[in-house]
Amino acid sequence: MKLRRRMIATLMAVAMVATTLVGCGSNSAATTTEPATEETTETAEAETETESTGEIKEFTAFHAVPGTELADDNRIMMEVANRIGAYAKETWLTGQTAEEAVGTLIAGGEYPDFITGSTGTPQLIDAGALVPLDEYWDDYPNIKNYLTESEWNRVRSEDGHVYIMPQFGIINDHDVQPIHWDEAWWIQLRVLKWAGYPEIVTMDDYFKVIEDYIAANPTMEDGTPNIGYEILCDDWRYFCLENAPFFLDGHPNNGSCIVDPVTLKVTDYNTTPTAKKYFAKLNEEYQKGIVDPETFTMNYDQYIAKLSTGRVCGMIDQYWNFQPSELSIKQQGYEDCVYVPVGVVAEEGIVERYHSSSALDVSNGLAITVSCDDVEGALKYINDLLSQEIQTLVNWGIEGEDYTVGEDGLYVRTQQNRDDQENPDWKISNWCDYAYFPHYEGMNLDGVNAYSPAYQPSEYFANLTPEMQECLEAYGVQTQVQLLNESGENEPYYPMWSYSNTWTADTEYGIAKVNMDEVKHAELPKVVMADDFDSAWDSYLATYNERVDIDSYIKALEEEVARRVAVAAGE
Repeated sequence: MKLRRRMIATLMAVAMVATTLVGCGSNSAATTTEPATEETTETAEAETETESTGEIKEFTAFHAVPGTELADDNRIMMEVANRIGAYAKETWLTGQTAEEAVGTLIAGGEYPDFITGSTGTPQLIDAGALVPLDEYWDDYPNIKNYLTESEWNRVRSEDGHVYIMPQFGIINDHDVQPIHWDEAWWIQLRVLKWAGYPEIVTMDDYFKVIEDYIAANPTMEDGTPNIGYEILCDDWRYFCLENAPFFLDGHPNNGSCIVDPVTLKVTDYNTTPTAKKYFAKLNEEYQKGIVDPETFTMNYDQYIAKLSTGRVCGMIDQYWNFQPSELSIKQQGYEDCVYVPVGVVAEEGIVERYHSSSALDVSNGLAITVSCDDVEGALKYINDLLSQEIQTLVNWGIEGEDYTVGEDGLYVRTQQNRDDQENPDWKISNWCDYAYFPHYEGMNLDGVNAYSPAYQPSEYFANLTPEMQECLEAYGVQTQVQLLNESGENEPYYPMWSYSNTWTADTEYGIAKVNMDEVKHAELPKVVMADDFDSAWDSYLATYNERVDIDSYIKALEEEVARRVAVAAGE
């Protein structure tokens, strides 16, 4: 960390001297602040202190992920420095893996003030390179209150200390994500518009709309046949085929199982009555010709290519998985062929849970290193960053320049503001969101606005095509996610796939998972295509029960559920 004399009149015009990855070099007294949920005077105090000393602290930060270095006189970075008396010069991973970069730092014994170790975080902890934050945070309430006690317990290392601060998925108040990146039943705008924007609740509702549309519109305008429904089951992406039953029963995406939130008992979703009902429906639609007959011979690239034609009316998928096809669709001008999510359930009365808040990643985060000789100054810097004033500044910018405030308290941007944010060159000199420092998502700490413009419903809606705006208005919402139920609070064991994905064939339950995957890959397409569904389903269950040691599978998952719940409780 360095101390820098500041000339107030010329600070924004003079480029600051770049730093290397070295420890900080001056001490300062810690300043106690109020919790971020209350109005505070912390940033004003920091400004007063800075004005009186004429000094700005410069911290170094290295994030072991790819990123873009900002200009030394970046406008928002300097505004933060002016207000709280400190800033961080960030550098990023280049030409190495995270483990290699971290290994080099450990070998040299010199670290930046702050570090995000990424997959190299365990190396840093094992090397004793990180400061135990919990020994200091009583004096920094914005940090201590950043997570709940149970969440901090999940972050604690085996020695009982907290060394890292997760940066992502920390939701203030409630999730305001406008785009549903997760799994859903997707359906095209043109189909919904043709059908008069109907309510879709069950599988019967969903497929009837598509069946009726295909009957009335067998081809696109150029004569190319429309396709009712696609199913991707290539390699690990076969979740598009096999995991719908737990969603249909109203459960979130634990991936490997259903967990009862009350009893904590685990259920295998692959053999439930709803699973049979779901595959029976797919079989019915396959026999009707609604399901593409080529669906089970496609690889991922072929699937994306087919969606990119705009011909496919619907499918189950996760948005991030098929997003490339939407980009292609838009480039071709087929704006009514993009998709919206539908929260289909097995029967009326089931509450769908397709949308989930970001899961807390306890494996990685920002840390203060032992090379920083102003640990309390570094903590104060993070504490100040977590204040409402600075969270608004780094996410929305400077009032009057990057946004204005309406009479209702909502932040509004001009089209020029929006265009600037899409310009990478502009952002290098004008925008510093400190995304790899601890920050809140969800609602702004003012309780009125979203934490950033991209998540503000009115801002999201303003950037949509007229076709998408018409659809959302028809359903009385402003964002894609509002078509689904709000995400509830994640259970402490969620998501269980983060555990089952680590299994190997070295254990009985790991072998059970391998066999389960192999059976489903081989048998479920046959079930969908079978002339006699009941016979095919019975054959699938017989093979499944013969090859899969479901008892060891369930036992391992229940033990992990119990362990995660206990950790969250501090046990």
